[in-house]
Formats: sequence, C-alpha cells, structure tokens
Amino acid sequence: MSETVQATTDPRTNGRIYVDKQSPAAYQALLKTADAARAAAAEAGLDRILVELVNLRVSQLNGCAFCLDVHTRAAVRAGESARRLGVLAAWRDTGLFTPRERAALALAEATTHPADALAQERAYAEAREALDDGEISAVIWVAITINAFNRVSILSKHPVRR
Repeated sequence: MSETVQATTDPRTNGRIYVDKQSPAAYQALLKTADAARAAAAEAGLDRILVELVNLRVSQLNGCAFCLDVHTRAAVRAGESARRLGVLAAWRDTGLFTPRERAALALAEATTHPADALAQERAYAEAREALDDGEISAVIWVAITINAFNRVSILSKHPVRR
C-alpha cells in the first residue's frame, strides 16, 4: 500500500479511501463547481435557506450522514427553523413550504432520481410555474453538486464527528 493511500484512509472506515484526499485535484474541481453553483443561486436570487433545503433533501434521499450534518448546521446558521428541518423529508405532506420551495424540492428530487421520467416531467412543469429560468438552472446545479458530494462522502465513509 502506498504512503498516499495510507495517509488518506481511516481504520474506522474499514480501509476506505478518502477519495477527496487521494485525488485532491478532482476534489478541488468539485469545490469550484460548488462555488459556481452557489454563485448561480445567488445571482438567480435564491436565498441561502432554499439552497440548504435542496442540499438537505438530496442528502436525505442519498442517505449521506456527513452532508446531512454539514448542511443542517448551515441551514440553522442561515435561519431555518427546527420545525421545518424536522419535516423536510415529508415536505409534500405539510403546508410549511412555499410554492417556490416546493418547486425547488421537487426539481432537486427529480435531479437526484432522473430515471423516473414521469416525476421529472411533473417536477419540471411545477418548477416552470414557480421559478424563472435562472432559478431552475441554479436549483439543478445545486442538486447536481450535492449529489456529487454525497457520493464522495458516502463512498469514502466520511464520519460525522461529535
């Protein structure tokens, strides 16, 4: 085993490689993509809470504990309520989310599970009613980016620390 691999693994993860540390140039490119997605969201007028709701919903769908931890804390810092965070997984069954937020969450889900063509068409139609072109693009880029980070963290088994 090379020294690089040894430095990028954690014995608590059964020898999983932290792919972000093993391939830092690829990870840096992903970070730049995330920066561009955040900039597109800001330029489109999406507030930080909505961006974090998208990050959290996608991370819920993917089961990424590390990203859920990171983005829950970010959502709280942005001013999101514990009540809405607590029901985010069942957002369709509550009246706590605005039509704009609902459209963004549906579009984020469709981006995460693109093989469900019917759900994708419904989500896009709903997004067209509540979001402009810049907002739709930004939501899709935020969802694409967090999906990528979810895979990095899940496959690397990044731990949630106390």
